[in-house]
Amino acid sequence: MLPQTNNDLLNDFEEVQQPSKTYRIDLEKNRIVGYVDGKEAIKQFIYKTLSTERYEHIIYSWNYGAELAKLFGQPIPYVYSEIKRLITEALTQDDRITSVNAFSFGHKKNKVFVSFVAHTIYGEVDASWEVKIA
Repeated sequence: MLPQTNNDLLNDFEEVQQPSKTYRIDLEKNRIVGYVDGKEAIKQFIYKTLSTERYEHIIYSWNYGAELAKLFGQPIPYVYSEIKRLITEALTQDDRITSVNAFSFGHKKNKVFVSFVAHTIYGEVDASWEVKIA
């Protein structure tokens, strides 16, 4: 004989989008001043995510950060092919970013420069990043 249960777990629920309001980081003066929201918060998220190496800091979940350090010492063609995947993977962990595309690359000596467009729920955000490879 199987026990009878009520289906409390089947209750309908509604997902609510969390606000993107966060502290504003002033990179020029190295301090936190006020708050940002919307597109400016996304720009700050992109900067913070690409600045943080994934799995390196126990304060962050394993879904936060990018794995760009593993590109160090790799040949330029390999870096170009991998950096697109690594940036897309890092940024799309946030549900406010729907996709990342329009990548363009350049390099000079031991640095690779990448520009891209992040498509967000607030509109498009143009971004660029520099990765040391040697």
